[in-house]
Amino acid sequence: MSLQWTAVATFLYAEVFAILLLCVPFISPKRWSKFFKSRLVTVIATYGNTAFIVIICILVFLLVDAFREVRKYSVTEKVDLSNNPVAVEHIHMKLFRAQRNEYIAGFALLLCLLLRRLATLLSQQATLMASNEAFKKQAEGANDAAKKYMEENEKLKENLQEAGVEVPEVGGKAKGGVEEDKKNLTEEVRKLKDELDATKKALQKSDSDVKAMKKQAENLTAEYDRLLEEHGRLQVRAHAKCDSQQDKKSD
Repeated sequence: MSLQWTAVATFLYAEVFAILLLCVPFISPKRWSKFFKSRLVTVIATYGNTAFIVIICILVFLLVDAFREVRKYSVTEKVDLSNNPVAVEHIHMKLFRAQRNEYIAGFALLLCLLLRRLATLLSQQATLMASNEAFKKQAEGANDAAKKYMEENEKLKENLQEAGVEVPEVGGKAKGGVEEDKKNLTEEVRKLKDELDATKKALQKSDSDVKAMKKQAENLTAEYDRLLEEHGRLQVRAHAKCDSQQDKKSD
């Protein structure tokens, strides 16, 4: 095995070991997330995308080269080498090496993509688990607070009843208050709608006024241009008349 294929095979064995390590059940995704967020891995990840693309390109190139070698040495069916057993053995050896290199490059490329995807999924799972725990703690806190407020409310009612103060039941007056709030909100919505309609009408009126003023300004500009042209013509005529009178006087 040449040096390059030895390196590819070593890389393949390292990928298999890394994938098996990531699939170990007693290592939680949180630990992997902490490991991925460590300083060393963060420094490596800054150049990780570039290195990943370079490795993918190299593996694709080696896979194509191995496929070319397989097709190159697949000539035993096309060429009759029955009279030269040494050549047949040599071609079979070359074909075996080419096929071995093809499988090594193909599996290395596949496991490289699988390893990257597996690391991404573990990081996402750790993030989801942390979010789930945060939401769970928040819900438990809200539940405890609600229970605490209900207990305080019950104690306050008992104290008021012991002191002889009537405590209104939730239903009659509360319902009336809700109905009153509903009516107030409906009235406010109606007022806001009226104000919105009035604003729309004022805006439409302003738009029409702006259009009218714009049209009037255009008419004034046209009239001004016409007066300027007429003034210029009158000046030309006056100068011509003065010149003709001076010519007559000189004669």
